[in-house]
Amino acid sequence: MKKFIALTATLSFLISCGSSDRGELVGVRGKKWRPEKPYGMALVPGGAYIMGKADDDLANVQDAPAKTVTVRSFYMDETEITNSEYRQFVQWVKDSTIRTRLAILADEQGQKPGAGGIGEFAFKDQESTDKQSAYDKYMYENYYSIGTDDDMYAGRKLNHKAKLITDPQKYPDEYYVEVMDSMYLPESESFNGLRTIDVSKLVFRYSWMDIQAAAKDKSTKNTRAKRSKYMRNEQVEVYPDTTVWIKDFAYSYNEPMHNDYFWHDAYGEYPVVGVTWQKAKAFCAWRTLNKNTYQKAKKRQQINSFRLPTEAEWEFAARGGLASATFPWGGPYTKNDRGCFLANFKPNRGDYAADGALYTVEAKSYDPNDHNLYNMSGNVAEWTDSSYDASSYEYVSTMNPNVPDQSNKRKVIRGGSWKDVAYFLQVGTRDWEYADSARSYIGFRTVQDYMGTQNTGTNQ
Repeated sequence: MKKFIALTATLSFLISCGSSDRGELVGVRGKKWRPEKPYGMALVPGGAYIMGKADDDLANVQDAPAKTVTVRSFYMDETEITNSEYRQFVQWVKDSTIRTRLAILADEQGQKPGAGGIGEFAFKDQESTDKQSAYDKYMYENYYSIGTDDDMYAGRKLNHKAKLITDPQKYPDEYYVEVMDSMYLPESESFNGLRTIDVSKLVFRYSWMDIQAAAKDKSTKNTRAKRSKYMRNEQVEVYPDTTVWIKDFAYSYNEPMHNDYFWHDAYGEYPVVGVTWQKAKAFCAWRTLNKNTYQKAKKRQQINSFRLPTEAEWEFAARGGLASATFPWGGPYTKNDRGCFLANFKPNRGDYAADGALYTVEAKSYDPNDHNLYNMSGNVAEWTDSSYDASSYEYVSTMNPNVPDQSNKRKVIRGGSWKDVAYFLQVGTRDWEYADSARSYIGFRTVQDYMGTQNTGTNQ
């Protein structure tokens, strides 16, 4: 025993002498980290502001009494998420779905890389063992090959290096034809000579942890059991509901918007609509995954998550640093000194085009507010992460207030839209919609937490 203690002391002495800390408490030194502004986002410096109605509550809703709150710094998309940006998400899901189906069929047929055909899309663990790292071998033997009760292929890695073939005349074998055919609607359901993708097949799966509920759980001291108890698995059909252009307006001709708005390049820079709250959340999870996959490949530190803004964050950003403003540009008028409207909304009864636009406009239209954020009022209303409660301003915290009630399916939307009157464009006006509802006038934008606390603004 004495020999063991002596050896331990000697090793400790040698380790201390061989290190550069000179035996001092210097902390664990990692790579030097610098904040990186995400592409297409603006920094909103945190600070305090008066949340709620700045003017008289003309509608007498009485759900937004004035209250001073403080929010932390965050990045926010300069524009609403556009059709083009959301199509990148849809294309990624489509690509992954096809690769998954090809890999499963290759697995069932015993096809492997090197023989050509569908085998080139087999799961990565089907590569010869001499090409696998020790890590991949271990993970396959202990995790990937096991699967789950719900999905026997859970955890297995797709081969993203093999290029998908889109020309039907160049499909490599009958198995590839079978997979591609399964992704489209039957010939009997096609028209105008075009085969249409079956959008119900475009499903994004992701997991998240309900930290709020887990942190408040006092029922067990077993941390691991608690953690698994609050893991949530989501499966979301990602394609927007294009029928909203017809369903939202009875006795109205809006078929052109239904047919072309989402997929045609003419509307690429217009805000995406027909997206439920769940689809907006799925987009945030995908955007985080997509960026962190790149970060990992470049051996860089991972970023924190993209997410929907809380209601307080949205209003703070919309005000653009203007204290007690009615609109993002100040107010109280919706026209500038030249008589031009400052947002896309419905100025007059039935006259949707009085502001120069019948439906939506491009996401980067009109002048931005002082945080360089476009269309915080008008164009499309925007989902927030907060649940709606008419009395929430009475009980929420004055620091980063939010109502993350998972059981409340009424979610706050803000900013008003192209079909709303000016009242809904006011930065203090609250509105809501059910989380599973899609509308032709609701879109969203995302935020990301700023890492650190030094970047704060003054009182607003």
